[in-house]
Amino acid sequence: RTVLPRQQTLRAVVDWSWDLLTTPERAVLRRLSVFTGGCALAAAEHVCADAVPRAHAAPTVSSRDVAGILGSLIDKSLVVAAPSSDGDMRYRLLETVAEYAAERLDQARERAEAERRHLVHYRELARVTDPLLRGHGQRAGMALLQLEYENLRTALRRAHAARDEHELLCLVLSLGWFWQMLDLRADARQWSRAAADLGPDPFAPPVVPAPSIPQRCTDTPPPMTAELLQEARREVRLIGVVSMDHEAEDWTSPERLDWLSRVTAVYGTGLPQTCRFPGTLAVFAVMLTGDPERLRMVLDETIRTCEEFGYEWELAGTLHLRANVLANRSAWAGDASRDADRSLAIYDRLGDTWGAAEALSARGEARDKRGEYALAAEDYTAAIRHAEGLGAQSQVALLRSRLAQTMLEMGQGEEGERILRDVLALGPEVAHEVMPAARLFLAMWLGRTGRLAEARKELELLLDVFHSGTLAIFEGFVKGALAWLDCAEGRWAEALAASQEAVETALSPLSQMIAPEMAAVHMLTAAWALAGPVGPGPGADGRP
Repeated sequence: RTVLPRQQTLRAVVDWSWDLLTTPERAVLRRLSVFTGGCALAAAEHVCADAVPRAHAAPTVSSRDVAGILGSLIDKSLVVAAPSSDGDMRYRLLETVAEYAAERLDQARERAEAERRHLVHYRELARVTDPLLRGHGQRAGMALLQLEYENLRTALRRAHAARDEHELLCLVLSLGWFWQMLDLRADARQWSRAAADLGPDPFAPPVVPAPSIPQRCTDTPPPMTAELLQEARREVRLIGVVSMDHEAEDWTSPERLDWLSRVTAVYGTGLPQTCRFPGTLAVFAVMLTGDPERLRMVLDETIRTCEEFGYEWELAGTLHLRANVLANRSAWAGDASRDADRSLAIYDRLGDTWGAAEALSARGEARDKRGEYALAAEDYTAAIRHAEGLGAQSQVALLRSRLAQTMLEMGQGEEGERILRDVLALGPEVAHEVMPAARLFLAMWLGRTGRLAEARKELELLLDVFHSGTLAIFEGFVKGALAWLDCAEGRWAEALAASQEAVETALSPLSQMIAPEMAAVHMLTAAWALAGPVGPGPGADGRP
């Protein structure tokens, strides 16, 4: 490729500087090229020191020498040092120097060893930091993983390129909860599937029930035992399920439902690994198959198992998950509040700020369902403060949209509408998961306040999103809302057709699982359409 004169000059300067370096300085400089976005001293000491001393000779570079060598390279303007957000120094190479050092690394035939040491260092960083995300060390753990995320992604790529299943499984399982907390769904989907592709499908027929495994797959470094390897293969596939691309994947097809049914058969109740993330995600296979009674039974048994094994954090997580499920049914909303209260108390005691925000949100939903809007708003507001403190922007956006919906019900329409518009303005990079719900809430509010054309425009935007089978339930919400708008505008035939489609969707097993009351709501709209101009209309307050 063409090299610009300035680049040629810079390379000549680097080449000249290289000739002046000592042998240890050259070794450290070329090995630094395997990092992405810089590194901390501990990482440099692990990667840049000699791996194994030569026979009958001292190593060229020992780990205790690295700090001094870095100082020398900084003095020679070959390494840049700057304090990081945690106050420690980070070391990086400028682009031209990095390219030159990488060439020297290849010439020295050290790339494979240096990249391996980089992979091991960042796999261990992810593995030992993951438990910190569940307690008082949560903020520090999140900050560290965010700071080192480019190196972690590089480690993922190298493990995959080497087809090292054990290493890639360990990395994915160690980062799974971090991805969940920050809603890094695309990364979770990409790497869980990459890891899954390196081994056989543990859910393929014939179904083999999972044994009880008290140990986490990431409790110790790889390689994994045969039993842990099979469990790790199961768990990365569960991460793939909950990280699905809702707009492109249909998990309601017969083939997918058959696979999900095998997941539920493999993971029986009473297993310690189904209490722990990501084993807890097996419950979503039950949810997607649309069996509400089995879902509640599985959640009840998981809570019992958590209590039996003394798993506190896992108990809090299952309680808040059960609270979310119960809150969708008005008759169970009181049980949801009790579960959320227990979950919140545990999270507060453990110092899990993210979990506390989730528990507050679950309690807010239960209170919302019972019409306790002021109390629900208090819970959502407190949850937002927790999430903001962690920098969990996607979680904040979701909580703000729920708060806005509650404010609309409380008669604070102007403020609720403003919040919904603010959430939509964040764009898909920050608020991808919540944007459809926020747009639906806004559209319904616009309809209730007589801005029918604007409401229709928002709803039609949503129809372009909800086209997969998995999202058919939400397409049903939108068609039901459009049917209500048709009624408000006197378009009775269109309203009846749309409401009939909405009712059919609402009667599907998945819809009955998530929103059992929607079929009745759509039937009321259909009744209005049938009554036509002699009907009662939308009501005094303009509600759909």
